[in-house]
Amino acid sequence: MQKQQAKIRIEKLKKEISHYRYLYHVLDKSEISDAALDSLKNELAKLEREYPEFITADSPTQRVGGKPLDKFIKAKHSSPMMSLFDAFNPEDMRDWEKRMARIMQGQKFDYYCELKLDGLAAALIYEKSRFVLGATRGDGAIGENVTQNLRTIEAIPLVLRQPTEKELAELNLSKEARQKLRAVLNSGNFEVRGEIIMNKKVFAELNKKYKQQGRPLLANPRNAAAGSIRQLDPKFAAERKLDCYIYSIATDLGLEQHEQEIELAKLLGFKALKYNKYCKDLNEVLAFHNQQEQNKDKLPCYCDGVVVKVNKLSLWPRLGAVGKGPRYIMAYKFAAEQATTKITDIVWQVGRTGVLTPTAVLEPIWVGGATISRATLHNMDEIERLGLKIGDTVIIERAGDVIPKVVKVLPGLRQGKEKKIAVPKLCPMCGGAAANISGEVACRCVNKDCYAVNLRRLTHWASKGALDIDGLGPKIIEQLMKEGLVGDIVDFYKLTAGDLKPLERFADKSAENLVEAIKAKKEIDLPRFIYGLGIRHVGEESAIDLAKTFGSLEKIKQAKLEELERIYDFGEVMAKSVYEWFRDKHNLELLNNLEGAGLKINQHIITKKKQVLDGQSFVLTGVLSSLTRDEAKRKIRELGGQTPSSVSKNTDFVVAGENPGSKYDKAKKLGVRIINEEEFLKIIK
Repeated sequence: MQKQQAKIRIEKLKKEISHYRYLYHVLDKSEISDAALDSLKNELAKLEREYPEFITADSPTQRVGGKPLDKFIKAKHSSPMMSLFDAFNPEDMRDWEKRMARIMQGQKFDYYCELKLDGLAAALIYEKSRFVLGATRGDGAIGENVTQNLRTIEAIPLVLRQPTEKELAELNLSKEARQKLRAVLNSGNFEVRGEIIMNKKVFAELNKKYKQQGRPLLANPRNAAAGSIRQLDPKFAAERKLDCYIYSIATDLGLEQHEQEIELAKLLGFKALKYNKYCKDLNEVLAFHNQQEQNKDKLPCYCDGVVVKVNKLSLWPRLGAVGKGPRYIMAYKFAAEQATTKITDIVWQVGRTGVLTPTAVLEPIWVGGATISRATLHNMDEIERLGLKIGDTVIIERAGDVIPKVVKVLPGLRQGKEKKIAVPKLCPMCGGAAANISGEVACRCVNKDCYAVNLRRLTHWASKGALDIDGLGPKIIEQLMKEGLVGDIVDFYKLTAGDLKPLERFADKSAENLVEAIKAKKEIDLPRFIYGLGIRHVGEESAIDLAKTFGSLEKIKQAKLEELERIYDFGEVMAKSVYEWFRDKHNLELLNNLEGAGLKINQHIITKKKQVLDGQSFVLTGVLSSLTRDEAKRKIRELGGQTPSSVSKNTDFVVAGENPGSKYDKAKKLGVRIINEEEFLKIIK
């Protein structure tokens, strides 16, 4: 990026971030996710590091938060309430440790880890052991006096508990530290800082109650907590049943470790998360982070990462602060489900049915635990709905096993050089005509001999869900096509070891193995055979429904259109597609040739008898530990159940493994029953 372009980009980013930060911090509103806002801030910080001459005092990177609201009296903090720097992967964490080690001349560090709660930070001040002032963070130097609202929170003691000498002895303090601590405790003048939150259970209960009463629902727990504390009438805060977890003690007590601060806070009557953990080195930190990320949905409160602190307090002033935050603390975020990046190009993929699908080429971005450089766009209707142009800055979403997609365009960051996206008139693979088919959204290559279409069709036949031919992957199939050995699926069954041995990648043994693998799949179950044919709109579930309904290939061939339309979950489009496929002379010739090649279809396995999961549908999301997703689907189907790919109000169960994706959230929204792996195994056994 040239210097002038960087300047323009920086100014636009500053304006965009300030807008979203104002909504979030001052008005308690969110138009984009925290992860997307973090991504914009990180881009700005990176550009300012590269071009420091463009850093200004009004940049979002040079401040902590929004201005305090005018409806409360201002409260000046005894010491700044600073923001934290973010890390997004293990490399970021190792770089952070290296930077600290350079400053401390090779010093080794141990750490204390706390969950990064999604709430509102507050300072709590005690005089003579009594709670006298509570303030929000505000701009970091001056906050809002919200004492009366904070007094409604049961987790905040109105009078400090006095620890016994025995309890203090368990902190393992030095003699000097014990004396200093006792002097402060005797005075009762004390300041702690914590996070005000609303837990998941309370959030769900309140929204259920508000829905019954016809009141507006709470948007999210963070906004609910912040909005409650910023109400002038304390009754609103009391109704919300907020919670508070302490994360630091601002008063100098002569303690030696941050872990001791948290333990002392508990002795004084405050709450601290039981999930907090001491880690002897960075490897333990990374393991703790991974564990918490996997279990975050099971936690009682919402969190988006782990706050990692150097445990030795004497190192804090020596490490100091830089810009907006302390060097000795890092917020190690969980894999963000959203991030921002730029669209650099649009490429068009050709599917096995000839459909041209637009794919966005991205500036690589870390999101959802992986570096993403491409995202699906589905079709031109989706591009027009988003208002997308090449060169746009966009929000990308990815969670768990979900394919990355563009969810929002940020037009405020446009520079005037963005390009409109047009549907190609020619197929990008074969150069044949591409056209919109009447009644369809998709654009399609109309050349039946299109190389890309044929490659996808052949690859689909050998794929795991179809014939599952071991060793016959896309690269091998493409090689066989280029050598003229394979033109359609019947040609697979004509291959000999002698055909393969002269080819690159093949030796005597590998050639023989592939031929044997193809022969081994000459006997195939009817549902897999139907799916392998690649009939438009027919997936694995639809193929099973066809096999169960008619029981044989011959009966499917003879089925009337109205009979196909009566199949559960078959619509008019799918029924017509099947009906027309089996009346195309080229397709019928293919079936005859497959029979002539010795392919045998197992049709006797289809049974009409009642099975334990008949009529029940299961959607799988996340990673299962005891079996693969394909194995789970196969078991469900064997027992008469269905495994649709998406969640709807008609879904009976959503099986949630580790790191579930957006299907989990949709199930919660629709009220679909969610079960874990253990419950699922009991059902299928």
